[in-house]
Amino acid sequence: MKILYSDRDLAVCIKPVGLDSEAEVPAALKEELGGELFPIHRLDKNVGGVMVYARTKQAAAALSRAVQEGAMVKEYVALVHGTPPESGDWEDFLFKDSRKNKVFAVKKERKGVKYARLEYRRLTAGETSLVRIRLYTGRSHQIRVQFSSRGFPLVGDHKYGSRDEKTEPMLFSCRVTFPFGGKELCFESLPEWSSICG
Repeated sequence: MKILYSDRDLAVCIKPVGLDSEAEVPAALKEELGGELFPIHRLDKNVGGVMVYARTKQAAAALSRAVQEGAMVKEYVALVHGTPPESGDWEDFLFKDSRKNKVFAVKKERKGVKYARLEYRRLTAGETSLVRIRLYTGRSHQIRVQFSSRGFPLVGDHKYGSRDEKTEPMLFSCRVTFPFGGKELCFESLPEWSSICG
């Protein structure tokens, strides 16, 4: 697993597709770095990208506070079917059916429904398009559902409407920015597939 940065408080890595972000990734980091590791945010098992872990309880508390206050900015790249508008600021209500582990965009608020917001800009256009996304709310399957519900399912995302040959959603956490220890830290990486698009 590629480690982008580590010190006594933090470890930043590229989560591989197929590893669970709350158990398997910390275990792999622990083998490499030793000590304890605390998950701060999560990625779906079938999604890869930049992730930040705390290495002390104090760092975990500070980072969790940054997440709660919206100070941890998470950006993604995704490859979607079709050509969405050049940019967008999308707000939706999402409902998670836990039994099916599937999320649906719904028309109005009710019990169990959560507000979701993202902004995106399109980087390439065509039969498939590359988009860069800034997430404002971290809802389960949020990016996948918000694009699919508008007719632009992610390439490889068979759960939400894709019918192609890929085996997992073409979605990658490409940049995480957050305040820590009086500084703003930023870590960025792009997946190989993003450079061959367009």
